[in-house]
Amino acid sequence: MTGQLFFYNKLQLLFPFFLSCNKANKLSSMDSSQGSSAATSTLQKIVIPNSNNEKLVGLLHDTGSTEIVVLCHGCLSNKNDPIIKYVAAAIEKEGISAFRFDFSGNGESEGSFYFGNYNYEADDLRSVIQYFTNMNRVVPIILGHSKGGNVVLVYASKYHDISSVINLTGYSDMKKDLVRRLGENYLERIKQQGFIDAREEWRNIKVIDYRVTKESLMERLNTNMHEICLKIDKECRVLTVYGSADEVIPLEDAKAFEKIIPNHKLEIVEGADHCYHEHLSQLATTVMEFIKTVIVNN
Repeated sequence: MTGQLFFYNKLQLLFPFFLSCNKANKLSSMDSSQGSSAATSTLQKIVIPNSNNEKLVGLLHDTGSTEIVVLCHGCLSNKNDPIIKYVAAAIEKEGISAFRFDFSGNGESEGSFYFGNYNYEADDLRSVIQYFTNMNRVVPIILGHSKGGNVVLVYASKYHDISSVINLTGYSDMKKDLVRRLGENYLERIKQQGFIDAREEWRNIKVIDYRVTKESLMERLNTNMHEICLKIDKECRVLTVYGSADEVIPLEDAKAFEKIIPNHKLEIVEGADHCYHEHLSQLATTVMEFIKTVIVNN
């Protein structure tokens, strides 16, 4: 992937929250109130080297529990995504530690941003889990939103050391949403010039410009989620959560996961969009019910 160019301002500095997940003022007050009841918890900034010696930066909501739930953000996002922050605060409130971090090339972490990168980010996640394992902590659950949902499934299919996975609105078909992102005839155009300059917008507000190279697009298109999900251990429990009004990934993707993952539970949050605006409380409740069941069983 060397030599790939990209137009990518650090989101941590310019746009701390991803696309339509941007209701920062409202959400910051909400997750502050959630976390306040966990009186013994601390928030620690932790830097973890990945397998390429790039520094991954994350925040540990440490309640002192042995167990740590690791949360993974989506595309063009970071650890301060409102969904990730809100769910981390809900986990912390229940006395369970949570760690949210920036994948390489995102937020405060070192490295370059790439459009696909699922296996690379799964390896980032591997470095995080190994770090906490070496600290005598246990990571029983990994959670990801959108692209992060795909990354945690890829991880479970490769490493087989996680008992439970939470997939929040990941893609089951990697071809979905590419016309919206890259425009019509994107394959022909990228074959001709080797890249496409894309822009993410929400409600006609410019958010971020970035470059998608042919290599990174092919990596995404060649990521077969059906084959990946079939490689997940049958003992690994997978919770998939979707909003019934998701405007980015259709509900049929959620039902596809239900068909191919053997140890699977599907929860639909009625009325919720891709970023769970006005439905974060319901999302947190759904996630926490699953997490508490896993922790108690362990």
